[in-house]
Order: sequence, then structure tokens, then C-alpha cells
Amino acid sequence: MKKLLVCLSILLLTSCSQATVNSGKNNESTSKQIGKVVDCKEISSEKLWTGGTPLDCLDQGEGAQLGSLRGPMIVNVWGSWCAPCVEEIPHFVSFYEKAKGVVQLVGVNVEEANLQDAQEFVVDNGITWPNLYDSDGRSRQYFGMGVPVTWFIAANGDVAYKHIGVINSESELIDLTQKHLGIKI
Repeated sequence: MKKLLVCLSILLLTSCSQATVNSGKNNESTSKQIGKVVDCKEISSEKLWTGGTPLDCLDQGEGAQLGSLRGPMIVNVWGSWCAPCVEEIPHFVSFYEKAKGVVQLVGVNVEEANLQDAQEFVVDNGITWPNLYDSDGRSRQYFGMGVPVTWFIAANGDVAYKHIGVINSESELIDLTQKHLGIKI
């Protein structure tokens, strides 16, 4: 009898814990926004620009030259391996839902082990804006070392502000956009 009670207890505990784990996963995946690797054709840039640092698009299509970017634009430099970058992405996802069509958001993926890791990160983290891909560190001469870094680019292509480090909230991103680009979100 004692063996039967132990077996029943184990069975009940196992089935309860299994249901809890699965429920948690299902709830998480349904509440999380799915991203999409999008093309970079819509990135505002000076088409006649010569020189600069050319980068490919994360979708493997035509990219852009960093010096040719025109705003109003926010450029977020990130890597999937960077914990602070992962921490700030939800703020950018939320911001982009409000700012789409008002200010352009462009990502630049750097120092990634491979293209697939970057693409999976975009999809898994709800990113739906264009991302450039720096496969060999060329952007260091433009952005410098270290991530995350967020650049605020004026309409004429001038750098209005460079934020080094993590963006801590959506409201911080909204405030920086208003202060440095003159755009109220």
C-alpha cells in the first residue's frame, strides 16, 4: 500500500509540474511579439553618397553606407551576445510601435558569430525595423568600439547625439528623441 501511495504521489507531482512548465511556455510565446527580418530599402540615405562604410542588410539584400544615412533616424548598434543590448530591445520594440512613420529606426548588428544568430535574435525579440549587418567589424571606424550605442541622426545626416550604453526605458528613448531630433512621440 505504501508503494502505491508513493507511486501515485510521484505521478501527481510530475503531471502537475509538467502542466505548469508547459503553461508558462505557452503563455510566454503568445504574449511575446514575433519579429521579422525586413529589407533595408526604406532606410533614408543620400543615394549619390560616395565613400563611407558600406554594410549589408540583415536580410542579405542591399544595405546602406553609414555616412549616407539621413534622418530623422535612430540607429541602435547591438549584438545578440550583448546582455545590455538584450535588456534594451523591448524598449525599442515598444517605441517603434508609436514612432513608426515619424522617426526611422535602424539597427546595426555587430560582432555576431554568424548571420543566422542575428536573424534569430530579430525574430525572437519582436524587432520589425531594418537592420544592417556588420560581418567583419567595418563599422568600428564609424561607431567605435562597444555596444550598445544609440545614435540620433538629423535630417541632414549630422549626428545630433550619441548615447553610449543601455537605454533604460521607452520614456528615456522618447525624451532623447524629442531633445535631440525635435520630434515628439
